[in-house]
Amino acid sequence: MSLKKMKKEELELLSNKDITNLILEENKKPLNTADLFKKIISLLELPESIFEKKIGDYYTALSTDKRFILLDDGKWDLRSRHTSDKVVKVTDEDEEEEDNDSDKEQEEEAIEEIEEDSYDDTDEEYDESATEELKDLVVIDEDELELEQ
Repeated sequence: MSLKKMKKEELELLSNKDITNLILEENKKPLNTADLFKKIISLLELPESIFEKKIGDYYTALSTDKRFILLDDGKWDLRSRHTSDKVVKVTDEDEEEEDNDSDKEQEEEAIEEIEEDSYDDTDEEYDESATEELKDLVVIDEDELELEQ
C-alpha cells in the first residue's frame, strides 16, 4: 500500500522510522534528513513547529536504525540498496609480513604493560613496625565469641 493511500490514523500507528522506510521505498532515491522529516510532518498533519523541536531526535533515530545508511552526500537511503564498500589494498608480500610482525610486537608490548601494571608488590614493602603494633592482637573465631557471651 502506498503512503498516499494510507489514512492518517494508519500512519499514526507507525513510528517515524517505519514511515521513513516507506518514503525511501517509494521514492527509490536517497533524501536528506530535513526533506524526510518534512514529509513525515506533512503526512501526519503535524504543526511545522515540530520540525525545529524534533529534527535532532529524528536524525538520531535514523542513525541508530540498521535499515538506513547515511551516504557521503548527506542523504539517507535504505541499507539494502547498498553493498559493503570494502577496499582491498594490494600489497607486496614483504610489506604484509612486516605489518604482521609489527602487529605482533605491539600486542606483546601491550601484554607486558598490563602485566607490569597488575604486579602486586606489597610483599616487598612489608612494614616491620606494623608487625610490632599487631603483636598483642588476639584473633577469636565465631564459636569462641558466642561462648563468651
